[in-house]
Amino acid sequence: MFHLHDKLQYFLYPAPVDMRKSFYTLSGIVSSVMKRNVQDGEVFIFVNRRLTTMKILHLEHGGLVIYHKKLENGVFNLPSFHATIMSQAISWKNLMMIVSDVKTVKSQLRRR
Repeated sequence: MFHLHDKLQYFLYPAPVDMRKSFYTLSGIVSSVMKRNVQDGEVFIFVNRRLTTMKILHLEHGGLVIYHKKLENGVFNLPSFHATIMSQAISWKNLMMIVSDVKTVKSQLRRR
């Protein structure tokens, strides 16, 4: 039913994304900003500004699927890339490293 594996192509969107966005808005980012086609079967990865939430968009046999991961503690450790790039191709192995290699950060209370 769910089909993410090492034979697919993965693209990381480098800019932070509002995690309230869903299927059609993320598909719009893929086509208009990343200059890719959602229907090609590629996998697209989006992360929020604080690096605590990730959404993965993929077209499967029945339609679009979003995988959503929200960290309770820590942040995703993203690879570095040039600021002008609109999509960064990454491998399955690198995606698994991003998901599993979470940096822990100290939470600090802010003064009001």
